[in-house]
Amino acid sequence: MSETAPNRPVEGVLWMLATGLCFVAVTGLVRYMGTGLPAAESAFLRFVFGSLLLAPVLVRVARTGLPQGSARLFALRGVLHSIATLLWFYAMARLPVAEVTAIGYLNPIVVTVGAALLLGEKLAARRITAILIALLGALVILRPGLRELSSGHLAQLSAAIFFGVSYLIAKRLSALAPATEVVAIMSLSVALGLLLPALAVWVTPDRTQIAILLLVTLLATTAHYCMTRAFAAAPVAVTQPVVFLQLVWATLLGVAAFGEPVDIFVLAGGGMIICAISYITWREAQIRRSPLTPPPEAAKL
Repeated sequence: MSETAPNRPVEGVLWMLATGLCFVAVTGLVRYMGTGLPAAESAFLRFVFGSLLLAPVLVRVARTGLPQGSARLFALRGVLHSIATLLWFYAMARLPVAEVTAIGYLNPIVVTVGAALLLGEKLAARRITAILIALLGALVILRPGLRELSSGHLAQLSAAIFFGVSYLIAKRLSALAPATEVVAIMSLSVALGLLLPALAVWVTPDRTQIAILLLVTLLATTAHYCMTRAFAAAPVAVTQPVVFLQLVWATLLGVAAFGEPVDIFVLAGGGMIICAISYITWREAQIRRSPLTPPPEAAKL
C-alpha cells in the first residue's frame, strides 16, 4: 500500500514560516554577539548546549551502540559539520544578516551538485539551468570586481559547501538510524570536533554571552522541530517558496536592530537562488522520486 502524501498546505506553510522566523532569530543573536567570543568558542558552546539538550537520546545510543556501518559516516559528518559551523559563526559576526542568509541559500545547490558527483544522481538540462541561475544569483549578491570580497564572504561560501556535503551524509545516515539519533550524534561530534580549536582561543564568556548561546540552541532546536512538522504536513514543493520570506525577515532585522542598509542586490540574488531551488524541488515532485534537494534550513545549525 503506498504511503499517502501529506496534503495540509496551510499548516505546512505556517510551520515553515515559524521555521524561518526561528532561524532569523538565531542569525540575529549571533550577529549581536559579534566578535566578543572567538568563532570556534561560540560554535563549541552552542553544540555543547545542544548535546546536553539531547542527552537522553545520547544515553540511549550509548546503551544500544551505533548501527552497523555508520561509525565512519558519523565521524565524517562530524568533521564536515564542525568546519561548516566554525565558518558560519565567523561569517555571521562580520557580514550583514541578510547577506549571510542569502548566501546560505546555496546549500541546496551544493547538495544537488554533490549528489550528481558523489551519488550518481542524474542532472537533466533543466536542472543544470536552474543551478546556473542560482550561481548567477550568488554572483549578484557578491558582485566580485565591483567590491572587495571579505574573509566573511569567503567563510560563508565555504560554509555552504561543507553544510551541503554534511546534509548528503545525513541523508545516507537517515536510512541507518532514527532522525533524533542522527541529530544528537551530530551535535556531540561537532562539540568534540571543536573542543581543541575552542580551547586554543578560549575567552571566558560572561553571563550575557552564555544566555545568548543557550537561546540560540533552543531556537535552532525549535526551528528544526517546526521544519519537521512542515514536511509532515505538506510536500516540500509547497513549503519551499516560504523560505524566501526568511530573507525579508533578515533584511528587516538588519535594518531595525543593526542599522544595516537594504541591499537590493542581495534581495535580487537571493530571489534568483530560491527560485532555482524551488524549481528543482518541483521537478523532483513531478517525477515522483525521493526528494533530495533540501530547503536551506535543513543544512543549518
